Amino acid sequence: MTLRERSAKPESMDAFFERGFEQLKQDYPSIQEINAASKDFLYRQGDHCTYVFWIKSGIVKLSHLTTQGTEITIALLRKGDVIGHLQGDSVHQEMEETAQALGEVSYCRLAYSDFKAMLSNHAELAWHVFEETYARKQKIERKLRTILTQPVEMRLAATLLELAEMFGIRCTHGYALEIHLTQQDVADLIGASRPVVSTILNDFRNRGMLDYTRDQICINGAVLSDFCHTK
Repeated sequence: MTLRERSAKPESMDAFFERGFEQLKQDYPSIQEINAASKDFLYRQGDHCTYVFWIKSGIVKLSHLTTQGTEITIALLRKGDVIGHLQGDSVHQEMEETAQALGEVSYCRLAYSDFKAMLSNHAELAWHVFEETYARKQKIERKLRTILTQPVEMRLAATLLELAEMFGIRCTHGYALEIHLTQQDVADLIGASRPVVSTILNDFRNRGMLDYTRDQICINGAVLSDFCHTK
């Protein structure tokens, strides 16, 4: 079983939204299918968002801008993930993060009231959303612990392995990431500066852990995993 197969999403959420769209529209009138170009925003930090978003295809970046002006990448989301207004009926809720497309993204958007009705009508869907939301919360907490307790090279190695599990496809080096990430994007993911990340990436490449070009990162999963377990 490949890394990609092990990290595949359960089919229940995807299958539900991929039913006949006209029927979903009848049951939940606010639902819309939207195609976003790269760098488009689903919503921004501080917005009064009253929608829920289901990612149909592509990658969405969740980030937070600190009061000091530093952007922190919280998570990278993919097909099947649900984000947006998930904390009650209040229209005064300000979003604490920004959701932005990395590359082309297709998603379904619906009002919180319709999403709530949908979960009430389909208990298995509600359980799936709960599991996925909890798993994402745990992943973010692990990332925070890593940032607070591990040196930058270990944070980078662990993040690259996680990205390989989520977005990796087989290549000559091991796994190539399906998504285009700049060195600044990678630095934002691990809470480090771009020059430091650039130096470590060069070191990893010299040691055979990965290879990269301007457009793609290829990860030697076995070697990188051994590095993590020996530290």
